[in-house]
Amino acid sequence: MAPKIFITGGTGYIGGTVLDTIVKRHPEYDVTALLRNVPDNFSTLYPNVNVIHGDYDSFDVIADAAAQANVVIHNGNSDHEPSINALITGLLRRTDPGFLIHLSGTGIVADWQEKTHVGKLNPKIWSDIDNLDEITSRPDRELHRNVDKIIQTAAADHSDNLRTAIVCPPDIYGPGRGPGKTQSAYMPAFLDAIKKLGAPFYAGEGTNTRSWVHIEDLMTVYLKIIEAAAAGGEGADWGQEGYYFASSQEASQIDIAKAAGNILKSHGMIDSAEPKAISFEDIAAAYVTRSGYRIGTYMFAANSRTRAHRAAKLFGYEPSAPTLWESMEADLLAGAQ
Repeated sequence: MAPKIFITGGTGYIGGTVLDTIVKRHPEYDVTALLRNVPDNFSTLYPNVNVIHGDYDSFDVIADAAAQANVVIHNGNSDHEPSINALITGLLRRTDPGFLIHLSGTGIVADWQEKTHVGKLNPKIWSDIDNLDEITSRPDRELHRNVDKIIQTAAADHSDNLRTAIVCPPDIYGPGRGPGKTQSAYMPAFLDAIKKLGAPFYAGEGTNTRSWVHIEDLMTVYLKIIEAAAAGGEGADWGQEGYYFASSQEASQIDIAKAAGNILKSHGMIDSAEPKAISFEDIAAAYVTRSGYRIGTYMFAANSRTRAHRAAKLFGYEPSAPTLWESMEADLLAGAQ
């Protein structure tokens, strides 16, 4: 019998690419997607994907779908507690073990709230094997910690019938392949801020450094975990050890600003390619969420350096997609459209 897959966030950048990947690589999977709004071309692109209408607050809809699935892949809002609680509730109704693969992010280890290394290099590098205890006991104030904590608690309390994995990518680049959003978060946000400020920018020394991964390399990690879950779990780590970074490279803010400046100047989008230093106050305001939170410091002045040791150990993960530098021009121009 084909494994039953339930996926959320299927029109997002990451979730849509996950959906596209599993449908194309495993057409034998029985896939159901939770969608709030169904894209016009969805049934043409994915005629065999079942659609359940609802959003992240549709508790009963989500729980019922999770109860019917062997594998749940949760994407989209990594901080939304009602949806993760609904998924866990549904999976625990099953008579046999169910698998939950959740999208988190390396904002959980970013140092933007500590101030010591804002705008300059932090030597701390996080391993998803060597530093696992630190990562899974981060302060509650850290990004994504609230939902990570719910998952880890459920995994410990129900280890006999709930297998969990948290996928924790760094900043992502490259074009998505899903039916909805196909651009990453960072490059469009950086471009918007450059337009407002008139130049690419950094704060402090600009040597703060973040890890990156191409969306296709991230899919390599996702696919290995999904395939392991669909086959019963062997070959992957679950529960407290089921924590996966996916980074392939890293870059400093000032180097990104220099590269972006050269690209945008060559296309006549800015007058000067030279990055400019801005105040910490201005960089905090350079990115504001829809809810009004100023997280420009996190986006553009923090460090978040991670290594994908678990995927390398278990899956032989060797990133092979184009580098950030090779992809930046296309990503920036896509953000300008």
